[in-house]
Amino acid sequence: MLQFFPACQAGAKKMVIFRGRTLFLRKFSSLSSHPLRVCIVGSGPAGYYTAERLLKAHQKAEVDIIDRLPTPFGLVRSGVAPDHQETKVVINQFSRVGLNERCSFFGNVNVGSSVSLSELREMYNVVVLAYGAESDRDLGVPGEGLAGIHSAREFVWWYNGHPDFSQLRPNLKSAETAVVLGQGNVALDVARILLRPTAELARTDIANHALASLQESSIRKVYLVGRRGPAQAACTAKELRELLGIKDLYVNIQEGDLIKSPADEEELKNSRIQRRVHELLSKAAISQPHPVPGQRELHFLFFRRPDEFLSSDAGNDQVAGVNFEKTVLKENGESGKQSAVGTGQFEEVECGMVLKSIGYKSVPVDGLPFDQRKGIVPNFRGRVLSNASVLDKGLYVVGWLKRGPTGIIGTNLYCAIETVESIHEDLEQGVLTTSTTPKPGREGLLQLLDSKNVKFVPFSGWEKIDMKEKHEGSQKGKPREKITTWNELLEVAHA
Repeated sequence: MLQFFPACQAGAKKMVIFRGRTLFLRKFSSLSSHPLRVCIVGSGPAGYYTAERLLKAHQKAEVDIIDRLPTPFGLVRSGVAPDHQETKVVINQFSRVGLNERCSFFGNVNVGSSVSLSELREMYNVVVLAYGAESDRDLGVPGEGLAGIHSAREFVWWYNGHPDFSQLRPNLKSAETAVVLGQGNVALDVARILLRPTAELARTDIANHALASLQESSIRKVYLVGRRGPAQAACTAKELRELLGIKDLYVNIQEGDLIKSPADEEELKNSRIQRRVHELLSKAAISQPHPVPGQRELHFLFFRRPDEFLSSDAGNDQVAGVNFEKTVLKENGESGKQSAVGTGQFEEVECGMVLKSIGYKSVPVDGLPFDQRKGIVPNFRGRVLSNASVLDKGLYVVGWLKRGPTGIIGTNLYCAIETVESIHEDLEQGVLTTSTTPKPGREGLLQLLDSKNVKFVPFSGWEKIDMKEKHEGSQKGKPREKITTWNELLEVAHA
């Protein structure tokens, strides 16, 4: 929740309280008669929050948002679970930004093939990279390439109708058991989608192909597996409560796993969220001793890490199980947290599908400094660093590309405010200038895309997609019926 405190005089800072932090927002001074031309790469929450702050702070700012997809809003559309419609209300706020006369959307524009980063930097005073994380971390475990093993991102994009994954074919019909590696919110999302009654999902904006597959699913048992214990579970209490509240679900948690060490007690003392999660897990552990026939089952496995993915005896390269090594926690002197270490004891869990929810990963583009280990662009408060000490003038980052794939949608607002403040400071200090020959900005981008025969999707094209999806959804009692293929999205947008 945001609390605003009006500035007491022109040009003064406006104080904002956001999630307990005090932030200061400033209006940009009129440093030049020329517009400040800004290009934001990525139209997710980080990109739109940045655009909103820039448009409010600088009356001469012209902001263009480009995205490789024909649709805006990033993970709000393709990452937020379909049964979390209240979270998607933020799209209304972003749409108001998109309709601002000083803001333009360019969908179906790929940095790399459609336009290069260096070309964008030539055309704009400021380029802000906000394209998030579109890849996944690897486990490096034998058998990871077996059929039936997917990243949680791929599975989430599949059921959310992302056009890159509408043709994914997860093995739901022949498998009775699925293993989800990870215990964060995304892991809980995919487990909930697998276990929730499809009659309830049918009232959401889940992709039609996913709903049809889930209606025929044979999966009745899901294992949620974590390397550490209940005191370190990375989910939030809200997500956990929703998963545990699925109708007629048997939940299995070993009470012995809930025993707290002194180090656990210390961790829980310092985190209200983790205390609440531990309390919910403790209550669930004593709720029902055994499943009844036909009941769907959710099993929490703590203190396990995958050692090998096992293939079926049929020799078809299909995953048939996971060999887990049991772990114990050891205090890490560097981080102050407890790390999981192997014990040399192993156990197997049979399954027909594995979903890896072990973290997203950003990918670099040509000409961009990139920290492969951290998966971020090296930066100082959003300013891109060419090396440890030299600023890459005019180039900024925001969101997951800036801080790593952590936080919720609202976290991107604070992140955007910080990056916009850095842009403001650089303008005031003369690091950036708009006083010389004006940059071509939007006009230059339009000419370049035309010369390359790139048929971009404007915001009005997205509105056509939006209108069609909502209309078709209303006929089925859904918020929208998503269009899930590239061809149809582009066809509707350009109609």
